[in-house]
Amino acid sequence: MRILSVVGARPQFVKLAPIAAAMRGQADHIIIHTGQHYDSLMSDVFFQDLAIPAPDYNLGVGSGKHGKQTGTMLAGLEDIFERERPDMVLVYGDTNSTLAAALAAVKLHIPVAHLEAGLRSFNRRMPEEHNRVLTDHASDLLLAPTETAMGHLATEGLADKSVLVGDVMTDVLFKTRDSILARNEPLPAGLTPSGYYVSTIHRPDNTDDLGRLQQIVESLSQVDKPVLLLAHPRLVDLAASHGIELEAGAIRVGQPLAYPGLINAVMNSAGVITDSGGLQKEAFLLRVPCTTIRPETEWVETVDLGWNVLVSDDLGVLARTVERAKPSATLATPYGEGAAALEVVRALVS
Repeated sequence: MRILSVVGARPQFVKLAPIAAAMRGQADHIIIHTGQHYDSLMSDVFFQDLAIPAPDYNLGVGSGKHGKQTGTMLAGLEDIFERERPDMVLVYGDTNSTLAAALAAVKLHIPVAHLEAGLRSFNRRMPEEHNRVLTDHASDLLLAPTETAMGHLATEGLADKSVLVGDVMTDVLFKTRDSILARNEPLPAGLTPSGYYVSTIHRPDNTDDLGRLQQIVESLSQVDKPVLLLAHPRLVDLAASHGIELEAGAIRVGQPLAYPGLINAVMNSAGVITDSGGLQKEAFLLRVPCTTIRPETEWVETVDLGWNVLVSDDLGVLARTVERAKPSATLATPYGEGAAALEVVRALVS
């Protein structure tokens, strides 16, 4: 069986790692990198650190407006799909790479499997929400990470092609965590265990509006411990164009970290402040409190279990929310035990 994986962004590289490992000896696995994330800290280093095989193809698309980026991917992927003729195309998550690959495969009558199917924020302002809904309805096999996701798929009439496999990011996170603990990985310079927060801010709703970004920066600057703000180049450029100084008060600006470095920083922190989907869940799995600067989350289990608090309309409470007491311990495993990749490959092969 020939399975073709399409990835293009940091969260997808993390999901690809355990899938590529589980695929060995089970199927002929081809990897396409669209190049949606293209700098070394957001791309190459993930393949190195997570021992992912080098991509068989790299489209080198780069950044751009949604339509142009997706269209460029479609053209490049169509040529490769026609050349390789896979038995199935496997797409990951909710990026433009996900939707472009699903559309290209459907037009060529190639079956599509969607990993991380069924997640919903119910916020149609998010481009990710459009991508995941459209991909789910175009796919032939829906690989859901949680019971909640399975429920969403059933509500949309997609139960017959849905399979609960667990969350593959849990697989790689547990492996990375154990590796870090075994080698006693050092923290970034100047940080002490539980003496800082980790933050990432990247969603357009938070960064593109001058007033909102200014409010977020002001609130982060007032928290009671240093805030390690891992700033994507886009955030740095937007802040500069708005005339906003990111390094203010408690904020310490750093570059995005390679995956092991990020997990090490999070697991030793006092908390996470983010608008990322994946980082909310990673914080929960590491049992680190998270404050999410969004009105909703796809990972509702993190909120229900008390480890994640949403802050959106009233950013004046952000600092106080970040400084809250740690929640009660939980043994809940809504994202599985760390063996989801094996379930995914079983579903694909069967």
